[in-house]
Amino acid sequence: MPLADLLAPNAVFPMLRASSKKQALQELAHNASLLMGRDQREIFETLLQRERLGSTGVGNGIAIPHGKLSGLTKLFGLFARLEKPIDFEALDGAPVDLVFLLLAPEAAGADHLKALARVARMLRDPDVVEKLRATRDAGAMHALLTATSASNAA
Repeated sequence: MPLADLLAPNAVFPMLRASSKKQALQELAHNASLLMGRDQREIFETLLQRERLGSTGVGNGIAIPHGKLSGLTKLFGLFARLEKPIDFEALDGAPVDLVFLLLAPEAAGADHLKALARVARMLRDPDVVEKLRATRDAGAMHALLTATSASNAA
């Protein structure tokens, strides 16, 4: 599944303000709830539950918080560049400034894992990460994320 199918242009936030991991998850849940028409608390609790299993901070300043929601009919993505890097208890101990939120239907199974793998693969590309950190334009970020995804799918 190309990232363009799960990341809408209005789901990119180039300067998200958060001073802690918890606050970042709350802000992500808030923005996702507005875009999805879902309860913010439900999204936040889903993300917190997953973080209790281990940090979704994958290293190199990147986090991919994710979870499954009942009643969701398709995968949903949201990307944010944080205004300032924060401690996310990442695997490498580095502070996080790039966050890709992924929410999936409860029955998503392999599709959820494939989307997660695609996001992780794209965010391992140093050129993509450098460009995401260099721009403050949501449209440019969306174009970069979805174009990169398309080229990775080929």
